[in-house]
Amino acid sequence: MLLTLVTFIPLITAFVVLAIPSEKKAAIKWTALIAAIVVFLLATKLIADYRGGGENATQVFDRQVTTLLEKVQDPGRRRLMEAGVAAIKLDFETRKASDERGPADYAAAVGLTLAENDPDHGTWRSVWELSMAQGAAAAKDIRFVEYAPWIDSFNIAYFMGADGLSLPLVWLTTLLGVLCLAYSWNIEKATKAYFALFLMLQTGIVGVFLALDFFLFYVFWEVVLLPMYFLIGFWGGPRRIYAAIKFFIYTLAGSVLMLVCMLAMYFHAGYDSFNVLTLMEVARGFSHDMQYWLFLGMFVAFAIKVPIFPFHTWLPDAHVQAPTAASVVLAGVLLKMGGYGFFRFSFPLCPDAAAGNIPLWGSFNFVHFLATLGVINIVYGAFCALAQKDFKSLVAYSSVSHMGFVMLGLAALTDAGVQGAALQMFNHGLSSAMMFLIVGVIYDRAHHRNLDKFGGIGTQMPYYTGIATLGFFASLGLPGLNGFISEALVFMGAWDSQAKSAGYPLDPKFVYWALPGIVLTATYILWTVQRVFMGPMKSETYKTFPDVNFREVFALAPLGILCVVFGVWPSLILDFMNSSLSTIVQVVAAVRS
Repeated sequence: MLLTLVTFIPLITAFVVLAIPSEKKAAIKWTALIAAIVVFLLATKLIADYRGGGENATQVFDRQVTTLLEKVQDPGRRRLMEAGVAAIKLDFETRKASDERGPADYAAAVGLTLAENDPDHGTWRSVWELSMAQGAAAAKDIRFVEYAPWIDSFNIAYFMGADGLSLPLVWLTTLLGVLCLAYSWNIEKATKAYFALFLMLQTGIVGVFLALDFFLFYVFWEVVLLPMYFLIGFWGGPRRIYAAIKFFIYTLAGSVLMLVCMLAMYFHAGYDSFNVLTLMEVARGFSHDMQYWLFLGMFVAFAIKVPIFPFHTWLPDAHVQAPTAASVVLAGVLLKMGGYGFFRFSFPLCPDAAAGNIPLWGSFNFVHFLATLGVINIVYGAFCALAQKDFKSLVAYSSVSHMGFVMLGLAALTDAGVQGAALQMFNHGLSSAMMFLIVGVIYDRAHHRNLDKFGGIGTQMPYYTGIATLGFFASLGLPGLNGFISEALVFMGAWDSQAKSAGYPLDPKFVYWALPGIVLTATYILWTVQRVFMGPMKSETYKTFPDVNFREVFALAPLGILCVVFGVWPSLILDFMNSSLSTIVQVVAAVRS
């Protein structure tokens, strides 16, 4: 029930906000903020309870299978279904479940014949799906499971669950929800619509991280699109319409490819399942060619969201034109939806594609492809950031650069590389959110973002300068701050790939090629600090700028504190993630062996 509350309280509150008269702006803002705080506290409880035990998905489904079998009236049929479940479990124990065996195959193996109009057909279909889901390697790490039939005719279920990969991202989403709504307190233009859209956006993002039915995941993925489109298109800058439409078209194009992949898996061999855990088992029986095409289709869908070169061009426009709080959510968690898709879907559902060469193209393999694009992101994004004069555009291109580390770590397919990639998603969510808030604070006073026109702000706004410097150095990857450990783990994992990779080993040259990105990042960060905060003031107007107020400190301080906490104590989150991330590596390694 907790997952449902965390997901849908913002959506319900959005409708409550829409019912409040427009002139009561204070009531609208407080209603939205209180709901966001409640959701954040619930997400914190999920984090606290996750390591305390409780049932995982394997245990929950085992109990549900038993309940389903008890409802079968015919004792003979019930015994045959029990034999079918035993056959599935035996396949898991001997690791033969990778064969293309659907519900009809297991039924025939034990002498059970059920026509589609048979009253027990649906029961056996559910028993097979849940029994297969039990055997998925990821099932042991997924807790707080909420499972109920939703659209029976298409075997679509309301299936929500959380593990060490998704929970930190959910917690980060709810934290940013509180901070962004507080920061948006000065929004006066269409206040009701703004806060309602922000709450709807939070429901979509949290749903993406928790949905374990592919159809349900796709619904949440699409829900995210519209609120962000309107937030950019209505409350954005001068070119907001262009940026919003570009964001919409890019994301929708990726969604179409994801839909094709989802339907291909659903209809393949009569599995008719959207259950992600079930698909993790049956997809291993897909032909090599099918896995590679599925991987490629999902790659484009998720690469657009990350974004990966050359699908990145929508991001700078969206960031520059979006209101500050929307940019914070966009960089902090919305981009992480793409990275999460690689972790949750691409690698577990297509391990053959991740583990070796593609027969259709000789020595070509996806991990080298991902690593190459990751390196391009790191270096190219840093070069682009270095060339920017718009403060917000610089931070946008820095996000392109930093997300390249996620792809390089994933491509390494070592424990250290995958841990670094997942940690980079979380850490970048903190530091990039802080960076965009830093830009928003100075823009509210100067009403421009031209870096060449700033200077001497440090003497006028010392507290702001101190907070901003912390955010800049966290983004730079200074040892002792959170960005350092995730980037270090990515480099360690990529360097060690030839010895320990679960997939196709990377050449250490990938590390060499990515290293200039570190130097370039330091260059544009330090140059930005020098241009904005140091030297003489270039305008007398800057002498009137007030330092950060309570609202701005409330939004910035928690992020700065967390950048320090996870910089000096990274095991706090790494230990939380390790089991789920190791499972992904082991799934690919099992294919290689």
